[in-house]
Amino acid sequence: MFALINEGEIIAVTGFKPMITLYYGRFVWVCDLVTDITNRSKGYGEKLISYVHEWAKENNYESVALSSGLQRTDAHRFYESRMDYVKVSYVFKKSLSNG
Repeated sequence: MFALINEGEIIAVTGFKPMITLYYGRFVWVCDLVTDITNRSKGYGEKLISYVHEWAKENNYESVALSSGLQRTDAHRFYESRMDYVKVSYVFKKSLSNG
């Protein structure tokens, strides 16, 4: 987990983990990328994702992947237009709770 801090305040944070799967091979999964709402569109998310890219390259990972909620159209535009990500799949989830 890494954060950008300005004047003692966390303004953006990312959590990621290295993984290996049959589909992706060696890759880094971005679990979270969050920017304080008052600091969005100021380049902080781009700085953190770029840091993840560099970390992955330095540690010999082949790619970086993440998921983003269907309703997050601004985030999708950011990933595709600014960060050159490509949509490659949908993520499916099944709740196993008894309710």
